[in-house]
Amino acid sequence: MALMIGYLANLLVPRAGEVARCGVLAKTQGEPMGKLLGTVILERSIDLLLMVITIALAFFLESSLFVKLLSDLVSLDSLAARISNSLPLVLGGIIITAIFLYFVLLKYRESSFLKKVRHFFRDMIKGFVSIQKLNNPWGFWVSSVLIWVVYYLMMLFVAFAIPSTASLSLSAVLLVMVMGSIGMVAPVQGGIGTFHALVAFILMAFGLSEEEGKIFAVIIHSSQVLTIMVAGLITLGFFFKINAQKASKSY
Repeated sequence: MALMIGYLANLLVPRAGEVARCGVLAKTQGEPMGKLLGTVILERSIDLLLMVITIALAFFLESSLFVKLLSDLVSLDSLAARISNSLPLVLGGIIITAIFLYFVLLKYRESSFLKKVRHFFRDMIKGFVSIQKLNNPWGFWVSSVLIWVVYYLMMLFVAFAIPSTASLSLSAVLLVMVMGSIGMVAPVQGGIGTFHALVAFILMAFGLSEEEGKIFAVIIHSSQVLTIMVAGLITLGFFFKINAQKASKSY
């Protein structure tokens, strides 16, 4: 229930779903908000790790095309020049900010607000290290991997179902999934626009027209959005019902 409400919130405000999911669990399960956010950070860290592994696998299988696409998207020379030019400014800003925060925390360390902040971050760390206390570690890791396997199979079955993409190889579909995942990570509502653009871009590299690429992206993305909207609204109704029942019992 919390997961689907979180996905629904992401369609409205980017990354709001992470906070919304924690809020739902805090309301229904009574867990501290900081601890819940820590588990979300842990989950997102593992997602990022698996995404990097998937990108590396796609790079290995489609290395020549991957390098060509990367060079088309980003000018590596200009990117390196920008990083080298801005690095001293960024490092200086970080150092000055760290010194400022140190003296502020030193002066107001006994304030009630900072005590609440410290307590919140302690709970967050507890949530993050909760991976060490899993009742079923194998189930956790296998399910984390299977999420990406199922995502790939969804891409594969849709590709097989459309004549223009039916001839794509398994590694090509994997590369399409990688580009789509990068599009979903972008800070926009539900990856709208960025997902379509990147998926169409990679499919054009495999010989499809821009229109065919966008049609494929729309089918994949729309099916996800429709599922999230239906399931999210249903679970949101359950959430309001549970809260109403708790409120009536408290009276």
